[in-house]
Amino acid sequence: MLKLKSVAIDTLKENVAYLHRDCPLYRTIDFQALMKIEIYINGDTNPVLAVLNIVEDDSIIQVDELGLSKQAFEQLSEKEGVMVRIAPAKPPLSLKAVHKKISGETLTKNEFSLICHDILENRYSKMEIAAFLVACSHSGLEREEVLFLTEAMVQSGETLNWGESIVVDKHCIGGIPGNRTTMIVVPIVAAHGMLFPKTSSRAITSPAGTADTMEVLAKVEIPIEKMKQVVQQHRGMLSWGGTAKLAPVDDILISVERPLSMDSTGQLVASILSKKIAAGSTHLLIDIPVGASAKIHSNQDALKLRKVFEYIGDQLGLHIEIILTDGSQPIGNGIGPVLEARDVEKVLKNKLDAPKDLREKSLRLAGRILEFDPDVRGGQGYNIARDILESGRAYEKMQSIIMAQGIQTETEDDEPLMYEVKAEKSGYIHAIDNFKISSIASLAGAPIDKYAGIYLFKKVGDNVTKGDVLYKIYACFKSNFEFATQFAINNNAYSIDKCSPTSGDSYLL
Repeated sequence: MLKLKSVAIDTLKENVAYLHRDCPLYRTIDFQALMKIEIYINGDTNPVLAVLNIVEDDSIIQVDELGLSKQAFEQLSEKEGVMVRIAPAKPPLSLKAVHKKISGETLTKNEFSLICHDILENRYSKMEIAAFLVACSHSGLEREEVLFLTEAMVQSGETLNWGESIVVDKHCIGGIPGNRTTMIVVPIVAAHGMLFPKTSSRAITSPAGTADTMEVLAKVEIPIEKMKQVVQQHRGMLSWGGTAKLAPVDDILISVERPLSMDSTGQLVASILSKKIAAGSTHLLIDIPVGASAKIHSNQDALKLRKVFEYIGDQLGLHIEIILTDGSQPIGNGIGPVLEARDVEKVLKNKLDAPKDLREKSLRLAGRILEFDPDVRGGQGYNIARDILESGRAYEKMQSIIMAQGIQTETEDDEPLMYEVKAEKSGYIHAIDNFKISSIASLAGAPIDKYAGIYLFKKVGDNVTKGDVLYKIYACFKSNFEFATQFAINNNAYSIDKCSPTSGDSYLL
């Protein structure tokens, strides 16, 4: 028996246990680092599982103690000093299915269900989850496999029922910096009266997700009961989906995808649709940006992805509409939570210096969602959305949602460090590399440092003179500042040519 101790380490969705190397138990049974163990208490037959780390520092763990990371300690729900016993964990039975996928075989509905169940029960280490994700990405998922994975992820957590025939939502597949349309679309649609309970994600590979940016203005980690209260009163909300325990397996998979910078097509579809179905959505608009440096490079690839979305939606009773949008450059001027929030507020307040591309795209998306309303004729949605925005009703609705969720009061004391990236020659801007811009903003510290990021002064088609400021980098810490500026010096992400680029329609479909 060992005494339980809390070790204040955030291990990001993974249960970790700490055992002293000189513990007699370790020496006699030969527990190995990174093996999985079962932790029992008071004769309980349902153990907590954790990955074992071996410690040699007495200030962290004594020889008669078992330390648990924050998540594992909270899961055990006991006080420090309680006596526990440990045993080697049995390998999860579903690991055989992962080996099948690694070999390129197709998995069954039951196999996906078992994998998701074992992941939720912490029977998988991060390495085993990574193996599963890489196998799904490398071998690819058949559309039936995407369906099975989506269903298994929905069943892993709570599902919401709003008691209305039309519950709308939107989602962008990502890859476009600054594309913070959701925070404009939600208040427009909610002001019209349609139910829009938006649960958003945090950034996976980008400098900010909708939840990261909304958190600048309001609290986003709110429980389900508070969500229901906000939605009932204001017809909309903008919260983080993690606290609602909607498709929680997806959150675990994302925690592994993020450091690997993975976002495979099958996993992307399952991730998006499992969250929407669990959130009780009935009608969903999906934005697929298309561009050379976007996730989807061509219309042909976008149309293939659309077919997968529509197939899964049809099978699970979710009405889906797809819109292909211009993914050739960032949307808006700010990239990073605070800078994006400022853009959103400018649009909602109808400021003259509000980013025109962010405003226009938001109106078009909101218009398409408004047309889910049977009382709105096709083609009239855009005009209704514009009227709601220009009247100030969207801004008022956003303020009421912020107040209901709770105003965010955290502020930054110090001014962030700033670096100007200037044009190296005169001419016209032909392209802005989304991936490089995202990389620079992430190196600067976004989204962890909410004041970090990039502010763009020039966009594709603009005429610039050598020495003009293209964008500014903001960072809160010197190390991040140096990483970001050095990357920008070597890869400033802008392509400039003497001739003016040909302009095209920003909406492809």
